[in-house]
Amino acid sequence: MIKKASFFIFLFCISSLYSENIVGFWKTRNDKTGKPQSIIGIYEYQNRYYGRIIGSYDEEGKMDDTIYDPIGRANAVQGDPYFSGLDIVWVNKRGNGYQGTILDPRNGSTYRVEITRNNNKLFVKGKLLFFSGTRVWTLATPSDFPKDFKMPDLSTFVPSIPRT
Repeated sequence: MIKKASFFIFLFCISSLYSENIVGFWKTRNDKTGKPQSIIGIYEYQNRYYGRIIGSYDEEGKMDDTIYDPIGRANAVQGDPYFSGLDIVWVNKRGNGYQGTILDPRNGSTYRVEITRNNNKLFVKGKLLFFSGTRVWTLATPSDFPKDFKMPDLSTFVPSIPRT
């Protein structure tokens, strides 16, 4: 009986660790239209977590701007970098979630952010003073990418924090 209990405690601990892991590809949606907006790749580097724009979608829901063929530029960010390939999240693990900074590349503003995972959803809560807003990112699936898209290896990413 003790062996069974120990085994179930072990499984619970492992599943808890897995469910909190935010590494992977996440799809964002436009708040007003609900249409897909971008794919963010969250990766770990030296015990910190970063989110990089992998690609973005056009109005018809087709990925038209990627890290392999970037088009749009974040003019509000110093150096006018491409949106695709831009690191916009940098957080540390804190308790059951993650806390740090998120960048809005459209206006160059940074906000405090708290990220928690619940199954296949990330709850990304940006904060500025007393105001906050939460966005839900969903775990991306193969169908969210173009058929010929080569999935980047997130373990090879090295952070490049933009200046605003």
